Amino acid sequence: MNETTPFPGEADIHAYIDGRLDEADSARMEAWLERNPARAKEIRGWQQDAQQLRAMLGGLPASTGQAALDPATIRARRRHRVRARLAMAAMLVLALGVGAISGWQARRMTMPTAAAPMADALQAYRMFALNRHVNLDVTQQHAGELQGWLDQHFRNAARLPNLADSGFRPVGGRLLATDNGPAAMVLYEDRQGDAISFYIRPPSPNTGTLRRGQRREGQLVASYWSGNGYNYALVSHDDASDMRAIRDASRPSAI
Repeated sequence: MNETTPFPGEADIHAYIDGRLDEADSARMEAWLERNPARAKEIRGWQQDAQQLRAMLGGLPASTGQAALDPATIRARRRHRVRARLAMAAMLVLALGVGAISGWQARRMTMPTAAAPMADALQAYRMFALNRHVNLDVTQQHAGELQGWLDQHFRNAARLPNLADSGFRPVGGRLLATDNGPAAMVLYEDRQGDAISFYIRPPSPNTGTLRRGQRREGQLVASYWSGNGYNYALVSHDDASDMRAIRDASRPSAI
């Protein structure tokens, strides 16, 4: 970075919010935020807004890339979707004037499709497990530390899955936001640096609680279930060893 340029600039701030700064610049930004608490509070608020937007639009495909996660891009997409829905609503009114049958068909066209289960869990994996420059809220220094952190935010939730037999150990966690309350992702890693994430969130009005199941999205696989008032997911790449760890950990007897 050019030292003659004032730091941080607007581009640096937006890159920090999106998790696109490298490790050195991230540390530099954290130090600057500590010296400027008023700006730090404002920027943390922006980070939370970005997380909420990403959680609401959690079904983005993996091929969209980092640009699709930019908050400005997401807000533009939301405005476009609102305009599209308004246009469809106008078409519905016109169709109702023609007749009941055509009106019913138009209504079916405007009905939203059901969201894929735990889409935000896969999005969280892409944002944090695949982008190691993004800081976690807490890292585990002692056994049980992440379990205690999770218990502070999610009362009576299921315990963290034990993936030790498959070589994965919990290394850190990130608190996230959804429309229905806080969510969290706990990241596991093995000695080769492969990652599995455990995701917890409250049920949404659209999906409610989930039957135990599994789905693929690109090269990612999510196993999901519900219990104790929360929805859960384990997410990884479709590597054979990772899949074996998920299968063993997500069995009913292992939860």
